[in-house]
Amino acid sequence: MGGCYRAGMHRCHPVPRVVLLSDARNDHRLESAISRLPPGSALVFRHYHLPPPARRARFEVLRRLCTRRGVLILTAGAARGWPAHGRYGVPRDLGRASGLRLATAHSLAEIGAAVRARASAVLLSPVFPTRSHPGATVLGAVRFMVLARRSPLPVIALGGMTKRRAARLPVWGWAAIDGLA
Repeated sequence: MGGCYRAGMHRCHPVPRVVLLSDARNDHRLESAISRLPPGSALVFRHYHLPPPARRARFEVLRRLCTRRGVLILTAGAARGWPAHGRYGVPRDLGRASGLRLATAHSLAEIGAAVRARASAVLLSPVFPTRSHPGATVLGAVRFMVLARRSPLPVIALGGMTKRRAARLPVWGWAAIDGLA
């Protein structure tokens, strides 16, 4: 489960156990958050709030910091072809991306789609209530674990996650926006 994400890649990184997702809310704290991540963790660079030139410039700043810290960086959205360790998104958006492929999922059907898309791991969410999606229906710990146990891929918990909550969920890893920034 923790092997290389792609045997033919130039470099081999295991699926990260800690994943920080970027957005407009945590942008001003990202350098500090990245400096606290353990080596082998990952940053999913989203930054959908920035226009393309500013988005690319911000990516380059964070990519250099991630490289120095031993943190993987993945792209999302329209950032195809940027120098990253892989992609993040819904299974159909992973396309033919090389490297680490983290797929989002909210149900067993979406986990199946991630498997068919040859994802490296699945970010299953939302486990708990989040500031990102206030009022959204959550899986809760029990339903989350039922789905996670049925996944053939490593499962990374997302949604209202903190280090303390992650310690109570026996899955591969955890991801957060606010909980890590």
